[in-house]
Amino acid sequence: MRYLLKELGVEVVDLEGATCCPAFGTMPSVDLVGWCVGSAWNMAIAEGKGLEVMVTGCGSCYGSLNEARYHMEKHPEIKEKVNEILGSVGMRYEGKVKVYNIYNYLYDFIGIEELKKAVKYPLNGMVCGVQVGCHNLWPSKAYPANDENTFQPKRMGEICEALGGVAPWYSMMTDCCGMGALGSLARDKSWSLFKRKAEKMIEEINPELFVTGCSSCLLRFDNDQAQMKKEGVIDFEVPAVHVAQLVALALGAEPEKAVGLAEVPIDKVVEKIRGGK
Repeated sequence: MRYLLKELGVEVVDLEGATCCPAFGTMPSVDLVGWCVGSAWNMAIAEGKGLEVMVTGCGSCYGSLNEARYHMEKHPEIKEKVNEILGSVGMRYEGKVKVYNIYNYLYDFIGIEELKKAVKYPLNGMVCGVQVGCHNLWPSKAYPANDENTFQPKRMGEICEALGGVAPWYSMMTDCCGMGALGSLARDKSWSLFKRKAEKMIEEINPELFVTGCSSCLLRFDNDQAQMKKEGVIDFEVPAVHVAQLVALALGAEPEKAVGLAEVPIDKVVEKIRGGK
C-alpha cells in the first residue's frame, strides 16, 4: 500500500500509537463501549494529525472502524461515554475523519483514468477472479463510499481492468469465502464455502488469478488454499493476491516485496506481468 500510494503521489502519514481496530465479530459482543473506544482511539489519532481520511487494506478493519463510527453517531450517549474514557488520557474523538478501504480510495480519490496512466506493467489480459469481501460491502449505509449496487459490485473489477486485466462477472461474486469466526469454530464447514465458491469461479470464468479486496479473504484464498491442496481437499491451484498487491505490481513494485509471501506459486502471474507474456 505504501508503494502504490507513493507512486500515485499520495502522502502517507503514520498513526503512531494506533491499536487493533478491533474486529467487529468479537469485542462488540461483550463490550460495545470498549469496542467503540478502540476504534475511536485510532480515529482520534488521525484527527489529531488533521487528517480527513484513513485508508485500510483489510475489510474487517474497514468494517469495524466504520461500524463503530456509525454506531457512535447514531447513539450520542455511547459517543459521550467513549469520550469520557478517552478524556482520561487527554484524547477526544470528534467524528470528522472518514475511513476508506484501499480500492474505494483508489476509485474515488485517484480515479480509473489516472490509474490507467500510472500503469508501468499491464496485466496483459490476465483473467482476474474478483473476491470483494463481505465487510467491504455491508452494512453499506455505514460506509463513506461503496459500489452503487452492493449486490452487483463492479469497482474492484474496473480497477483490475484499468491495470490491463479482465474481470468477468460470475454467479457467486458476493458469496462469503468462509473466513472469520466460522474458520475457528468449524474448519471443514468454513473450507467448504471457499471450495464451492472457487470451483464455481473456475467453472464459469477460469481465472488465472484470484484478486481479493480484503486481507482476511487473502488468507483464505492463498494460505488456506495451499493447505487444502496439501491435504487433498481440492485439486486446483490458482494464485491469489490482494488488490493492493496487484496495483503495486502493475505500478512497478519489486515482485519479491509485493508478493514474496504468497504460498500458492505465483511465478507465472509475475512472469506474465513483468515479461509481457
